[in-house]
Amino acid sequence: MSTIYESRYASSPQAVKKYDTKELRDEFLIDNLMQKDKIILTYTHYDRYIAGSAVPVAGTLTLETIDPLKAPYFLERRELGIINVGGNGTVIVDGIVHPLGLKDALYVGMGNKEVVFASQDAKNPAKFYFNSAPAHTNYPTKKVSKAEANKLELGSLETANHRTVNQMIIGGIVTTCQLQMGMTELKTGSVWNTMPAHVHDRRMEIYYYLDIPQDQAVCHFMGEPQETRHIWMQNDQAVISPPWSIHSGSGTSNYTFIWGMAGENLDYGDMDVAKITDLR
Repeated sequence: MSTIYESRYASSPQAVKKYDTKELRDEFLIDNLMQKDKIILTYTHYDRYIAGSAVPVAGTLTLETIDPLKAPYFLERRELGIINVGGNGTVIVDGIVHPLGLKDALYVGMGNKEVVFASQDAKNPAKFYFNSAPAHTNYPTKKVSKAEANKLELGSLETANHRTVNQMIIGGIVTTCQLQMGMTELKTGSVWNTMPAHVHDRRMEIYYYLDIPQDQAVCHFMGEPQETRHIWMQNDQAVISPPWSIHSGSGTSNYTFIWGMAGENLDYGDMDVAKITDLR
């Protein structure tokens, strides 16, 4: 089997208040991504979102449907966003080849029947991280290179959160049904992401952490603003953020993370900010 998947059900904030460390990690941490010659999928019941990875080494990998979708092919009722975080590779969508270099993105619309992942060099394989959300119509497949992303410079070195937000699969660049994806890169000397923290009850989100140096880590903060919890993250791990939860992190070094979200609207600025001094 080249495809491995699991399902995660939604948890209420009242239940999460009582979780111990293992329960938090079992519920929200995705720690099995980027396995060679495997497609790894986590299907979460928060907005029916899927996070996954594909690392083709010995040959190509085809994105196959899974039983929870009850669909003849993966994108029958879904859209897909892909970001390559490894060596050069290609994504072949219904026979059309789309080359993706390091940190290039590709949006694939609903209705495409075959998605195939390939690496250009098995010694330096592509590492495809992808997100998928339910869709209601087809929009064109479109590549967005890192250079083409809309860039936001946020934070400062003085507050240890100087970062560049690369908006990639987002309105104004790509037309989607509800999926949004991008990549935030922290500057050297900065460790905090998404601070001040916020919630957006209209959308869920998943963070995928990468570029974490060996022997370093990121502490991801989640939970209600008055009931925060934390999960320690390693390189190539992702974490599910429910709509009611903050999503923020601080590392022992600078790092990068890919954010993806779906839900009620496509307004990137729709968020309820929690003042730093009000967090508990």
